Amino acid sequence: MRHRVKGRKLSRTSAHRKATMRALSMALIKEHRITTTVAKAKELRGFVEPLITRAKVDSHHNRKQVFSSLQNKDAVTQLFTEIGPKVGDRPGGYTRVIKAGYRQGDAAEMAIIELVDFNDIVPEGGKTTKKKRTRRAGKSNTPTSTDEATTSKKQEEVVSEVEEVKETEESSEEKK
Repeated sequence: MRHRVKGRKLSRTSAHRKATMRALSMALIKEHRITTTVAKAKELRGFVEPLITRAKVDSHHNRKQVFSSLQNKDAVTQLFTEIGPKVGDRPGGYTRVIKAGYRQGDAAEMAIIELVDFNDIVPEGGKTTKKKRTRRAGKSNTPTSTDEATTSKKQEEVVSEVEEVKETEESSEEKK
């Protein structure tokens, strides 16, 4: 039984496990998103999140503490200059683990671990104005006059939101 046994061994010795966590955390800090096995991703969360919490306050002591864990000056610099200020108001939960299927060679369960505030994926489509369909008996499928009024208001809101997004995109392109 594993009562009160913390962490995964990952089929490695203690030094090898520490080196693996260092390498994965440096890759995550540099790339903001990496693909690894689920077990390594979950262990990496517990390793890198305290480092990010320390990076929120840029002091000499915090830099020394983070450097003792990472052993890489470039990663420490990027952590304190880029990641720390961006996650300053977030009270934890800096990483996200998304399961990504199975590896073809050995069928290991894979996952993508990413920094939440550096998510550059924009959801496609957004809100749709489709009529909601139900399978309840006794209700007619034709909308009433109040339903038509609310539907037209929602459509107008969606159109105005799309126009605002286009304007912001155009202004950001002009700045570049």
